[in-house]
Amino acid sequence: MKIVIVGAGEVGAHLAKMLSGGAHDITVIDSDAVRLQALSAAADIIAVEGNPVSIEVLKQAEADKADLFIAVYPSSSQNVNVVSALLAKKMGSKKVTARINNEEYLSYDNRYLFTEMGIDLLFYPEKIAAGEILDLLTRTAATDSLDFGRGKLQMAVFKLVDESPIIDMTLQEFAKSAPAGNLQFRVVAISRNEETFIPKSDTRFKYNDLLFIIAKREGIEPLMQYIGKSNIAVRSVMIMGGSPIGEMVARSLAERGFVVKIIDNDKQRCAQLSESLPDSVMVINGDGRDSDLLVDENIRNFDAFVALTKSSEANILACVAAKKMGMGRTIAQVENLEYISLAEGMGVDAVINKKLITAGRIFKFTLSDKVRFVKYMSGTNAEIIEFIVSPESRITKAALKDLDFPENAIIGGVIRGGDSFIAVGDTKIQAYDRVAVFAMPDSVKEVDKWFK
Repeated sequence: MKIVIVGAGEVGAHLAKMLSGGAHDITVIDSDAVRLQALSAAADIIAVEGNPVSIEVLKQAEADKADLFIAVYPSSSQNVNVVSALLAKKMGSKKVTARINNEEYLSYDNRYLFTEMGIDLLFYPEKIAAGEILDLLTRTAATDSLDFGRGKLQMAVFKLVDESPIIDMTLQEFAKSAPAGNLQFRVVAISRNEETFIPKSDTRFKYNDLLFIIAKREGIEPLMQYIGKSNIAVRSVMIMGGSPIGEMVARSLAERGFVVKIIDNDKQRCAQLSESLPDSVMVINGDGRDSDLLVDENIRNFDAFVALTKSSEANILACVAAKKMGMGRTIAQVENLEYISLAEGMGVDAVINKKLITAGRIFKFTLSDKVRFVKYMSGTNAEIIEFIVSPESRITKAALKDLDFPENAIIGGVIRGGDSFIAVGDTKIQAYDRVAVFAMPDSVKEVDKWFK
């Protein structure tokens, strides 16, 4: 696939590195020669220096021949992304997508307007991240979670700590000793020491393992009780960082009746937040990394602490400090991918990363039209994919145990009409089923072929 990426900033560079490993022909446009040079040294790309809204530059990048055009230019104004995507579509790009920072564009009518003009997907990473944070404040027992079919099936990531009763059990022992109705959930993967693998029946659970489990809605509660997890009731949240994500989270929480306090060290930004946020949100000008300030602002009276500054290091350390003060739930924005496992190892309960959020939505366009969505979850480089099964596809030909399905992938669950169930060896996939698949990167393309 020929892919043109506008922007060699953090998001564009991550996408280029990820997609260049999949035998794609990648061209990156940016007006900054230094950014292009750094990316060229790290990924197999064709670099085109110039203005991404210049028709001549787009011609040089062969946007007219692109199968996929991705506009993620690192600019305070995202209009350049919309304009370059529209130009690319008119020039002949088959599919185009653009990053935006204007929530107005995402309303139903406005989104339809952009679709009519030719943009296949508009995405606002900060808005998506805010939504994921709200979910994580609701499902506090998990480090990450994902719904299929409006919650008919759910995937959750649980970290095994000292008090977990299943440490040292094998997967087979766990399945046999689980509460009645144990097929309400299934362990599809384990992440251990920065390596993710699909467990076998004799795999033993170890301290600090991240378990990726798919469950029916009614199976989540007994599952959590069995592995020693419980949700914490969150009604008050302290936010460090008045970023766009912080502002969106604060507003949404306040509208739901939460007690919210937001701390930022920029006086001007605090003034803006005081004007834009509901009156119930307390806005404090100060350095959230200062433990004395957190104590003065009664951090111990809050249920959750969310760190959303531009600094991954500051966010991690602030969450660690909050945890030591007795905070029940901590969430950190960590944009440095290498720091994610570090944050989890230091006790941060959950991590948000805009690059991973963006990557899943873009990666979908490189697969077949049977993919509903792709998501990267924290703690693993694997993909969670939901497919709609095509009639006559290979996956429908026999029961799962009789198919030579890629060994680095596993089908976790199936939604069929109004019903949902966990996939087992005797399960036979049918046309139009919605299927939840956990797949390692090297198997994704092969898995995709099974559903075409």
